[in-house]
Amino acid sequence: MPENDKVTTDKLPLTVRGKMKLEEELKRLITIERPSIIRAIEEARSHGDISENAEYEAAKERQGMVEGRILEVQGQLAGAEVIDPAQIKSSRIVFGAHVLLRDTETEEEVAYQIVGIDEADVKQGKISVMSPLARGLIGKVKGDIVQVRSPKTEKEFEVVSFEFK
Repeated sequence: MPENDKVTTDKLPLTVRGKMKLEEELKRLITIERPSIIRAIEEARSHGDISENAEYEAAKERQGMVEGRILEVQGQLAGAEVIDPAQIKSSRIVFGAHVLLRDTETEEEVAYQIVGIDEADVKQGKISVMSPLARGLIGKVKGDIVQVRSPKTEKEFEVVSFEFK
């Protein structure tokens, strides 16, 4: 990625790890889930009248959900800009950054990585690039104060440090 301070694109950013997870999910859906559902539908059909067959209806519903997820994952992969955070050279916080923050009220420190929407998992320290905190962090530098409003509270954090790895 060129040295710059902003990521501007119409595509949604996704880390290399996030892309791998989506590709693994897609492979599982196509090679395991889809054939399993087809077998379940065939089995349910073999039981006769499908108009009152709960197994058939359940299998068809599951098929619709799996096919929908396949299309969704394929769309996400097609519309993604895959970014390797280790290759980013930025003097400001951008997508992919690992950020250490200090709550200005409690002095408690928290660490997060800014990741793609589907990669977000706060318990693992990964926040969506679209989250209020991440949006507040984008463009900040060490020492900056970030105010985050949520429906319940307003918090203020100081950027202790950030890195790309």
